[in-house]
Amino acid sequence: MTPSDEILDIVDENDVVVGQAPRGEATARGLRHRCAFIEVRDAEGRLFVHRRTPGKLVFPSRYDMFVGGVVGAGESYDEAALREAGEELGVSGLPRPEPLFKFLYETAEHSWWSYVYQVRCELPVNPQVEEVDWYAFLTDDELARRIGDWEWVPDGMEAYHRLRAFRAGGTAAS
Repeated sequence: MTPSDEILDIVDENDVVVGQAPRGEATARGLRHRCAFIEVRDAEGRLFVHRRTPGKLVFPSRYDMFVGGVVGAGESYDEAALREAGEELGVSGLPRPEPLFKFLYETAEHSWWSYVYQVRCELPVNPQVEEVDWYAFLTDDELARRIGDWEWVPDGMEAYHRLRAFRAGGTAAS
């Protein structure tokens, strides 16, 4: 089965399941589904940043400061966060990611409910070559210097700004 064939729950504006569709169809038709975004930090507090592979269905070859992905049909956000983080980082035994907040990411082309998590990964990483073209652990200052220079995934940038507001005591959820 290819990633395009994966079955997703299709949800409404309140994140209630209203149907199911293959991932490729959901992407092509802009059907609202669910995604998990996981901020990964190493033992020194540096952030895992990576460039997506050119073959990715959505936002190929762009940089991201989150690992994660779609929530499969019948899967919870928490299950997807742990699965996706483990897969993308190439680790097993990762602690369960901590849920922080949820928001609706919506553009003319895309719509998904996005749950943001955080996790500390003290294990050596071996990222999936199908998912990750390049990676590094960056300090917050190093990341800030690259925000304007690199082409970032737009949903990850929105999650990043919402996470900063959340941590500053503002609101992040929609």
